[in-house]
Amino acid sequence: MPARSGKQYLEAINRMRANVWIDGKKVTGTMSGHPSLKGVMKSTADLYDVQLLKGNQDIMTFRSPSTGNQVGTSFLKPETKEDLEKRRLSTQLWAKESGGMLGRSPDYMNTVMMAFASSSEIFSLQDKRFTKNMDTLFEQARERDLCFTHTFINPQVNRASYYTENFSQTIAAQTIDIKEDGIVIQGARLLATQGGITDEILVYPSGGAASNPEMAYGFSIPSNTPGLKFISREPYSYRESVFDHPLSSRFDELDMIVVFDQVLVPWERVFFYQHPEVALKAYKDSSFHVLAVHQVTSRRIVKLEFMLGLARKLINIIQVGEYPHIHEKISEMKVGIESLKGLVLAGERNAVQDKWGVMVPDKNPMDAAVMLFPRLYPRFVEIIQLIGASGLASLPTISDFNSEIRDDLDLYMQAATVSAKERVKIFRLAWDMTMSSFGSRQTLYERFFFGDAIRLATGHYLNTNDGEAGIVDSFLDKYGH
Repeated sequence: MPARSGKQYLEAINRMRANVWIDGKKVTGTMSGHPSLKGVMKSTADLYDVQLLKGNQDIMTFRSPSTGNQVGTSFLKPETKEDLEKRRLSTQLWAKESGGMLGRSPDYMNTVMMAFASSSEIFSLQDKRFTKNMDTLFEQARERDLCFTHTFINPQVNRASYYTENFSQTIAAQTIDIKEDGIVIQGARLLATQGGITDEILVYPSGGAASNPEMAYGFSIPSNTPGLKFISREPYSYRESVFDHPLSSRFDELDMIVVFDQVLVPWERVFFYQHPEVALKAYKDSSFHVLAVHQVTSRRIVKLEFMLGLARKLINIIQVGEYPHIHEKISEMKVGIESLKGLVLAGERNAVQDKWGVMVPDKNPMDAAVMLFPRLYPRFVEIIQLIGASGLASLPTISDFNSEIRDDLDLYMQAATVSAKERVKIFRLAWDMTMSSFGSRQTLYERFFFGDAIRLATGHYLNTNDGEAGIVDSFLDKYGH
């Protein structure tokens, strides 16, 4: 099957009937019909339809090396710099559909799967069949246009640096048994964004957990696997009205706690188990991280451009463009966007093939992009709040505009350049982006997307050389002692 349509995506997820719990109740009807899921599922379905548009297919699809079908570009293994550019352009076409708000659009995990599959020989360190497992799953995903969620994080019981789990009951998901037909997983993982509404869930260890043999495993299983349960956080799509909640009604990607209740993972779905060395090599020796950063930063550029556009709309509506502090704020936003663009282009320009034949962006500018964005995003949020000011706190709903008080609103809520309803529509967009539960979650999500900023800085520091110091040495050597 070639790149699939939105209808095919919805039908596939509805057929699976994964075990999803929202607000204390199990989802019993179709996933796409549930009030808290239908908005984001429709938005994801729209993405699949976008890649099938005739004008987008040259960018968003490529010819499968195994079947000759047109399959999604997010599965493309980049072998040239032109491939990297194509991947970026494809990601940004999808990102524009949501203003960059869908952090877990299918291309993110497709990129992760592509990176691991491209370096699948790593898994032969434990068993050659595990390399075959990864290759087989990736080909199935590419040819069937499957989508994935993932979970890397253990429950936050104790974040002390020397904490080890020592409870009578298993908390963090781990291997509790090895059987003839697979491994058995018991426990929980956190933060499976869009859990239960994807075809598959990829499960990997992260950080220090990978050093614990019982937690050093990697596998992917269907979202409806027996014993697998998804428990949602509180939904932020409080109302279906796109006018009242223009972002959360459509793009609320529910974050799930994942419970494994003696889940049997068949051997053909295992990539490694009880093997800390493979777990470490999967991160260090593959190009997973850099390729993921390339995809994420490409999306983030679109997100910041969307925010800049919204800031300009606010300025024009209430006519504050004459003030120098506004000029400074918009210039600051523009500099941030251009900085990210430059880092991505530098990464592509200086890309080299890794030992697996994958064209990988230069790590240094990609790491810089990871460090820069968590500083930019909260500031962009703040700037929009500063421009909108009290106007963001006095916003009637669509029901108000459809009531007998409409005349009052038309008079008192009007703006210098637009009607009251149009003004409120735009201000509600700014509110949903920066002040609502959805907007606050976006800020937290982007701040910690790749991990804690201090730990990232430490890693960046330890992975850089002292080449710049050599410039100083050369300078000093020129005039002796």
